[in-house]
Amino acid sequence: MSAVAPPTLRTARLTLRAPTVADSHTFAAFLATDRAAHLGGPVPDPTAGHRAFGHAMGLWTLRGYGPLVMDLDGTGIGMAGPWFPVMFDEPELAWTIWDPAREGHGLAFEAASATRDWARDALRLPSLVSYIAPGNDRSIRLAERLGATLEPDDDFDPEEDDLVYRHWGPA
Repeated sequence: MSAVAPPTLRTARLTLRAPTVADSHTFAAFLATDRAAHLGGPVPDPTAGHRAFGHAMGLWTLRGYGPLVMDLDGTGIGMAGPWFPVMFDEPELAWTIWDPAREGHGLAFEAASATRDWARDALRLPSLVSYIAPGNDRSIRLAERLGATLEPDDDFDPEEDDLVYRHWGPA
């Protein structure tokens, strides 16, 4: 598959856009903090953080879609959108806010809602799930606010105890 240009989506406060090199630096800095615990962090090596960011952006070439950067007033503050690495069984709706000062203002909900709707309507994905670590209460509340339902019997990864929230589509 050839590379696909990410769209630009707009919400009330955000522009959801293609990533930039500056976003890679911001993401790597975020990944080095304890706030990245639910993403496998902290990862103090900036090279590993840039590699992880490149993996997310490489999905645009591999799948034809991937996460978009949340831009607020010209600054990347997080990512949201469909995330479908080759080791997953189905696409995930993922989100993260990189700047703790931006949490708790509904921005992740805004971005996740817009990218969820885009994945359903424009990409025509048959289903999306969100894999959430137990104890990640903010993400659990966000998944529920988005209308996702917990699938208690789903066993995405027997080595992990992630909760599986389905946004729509077949079980």
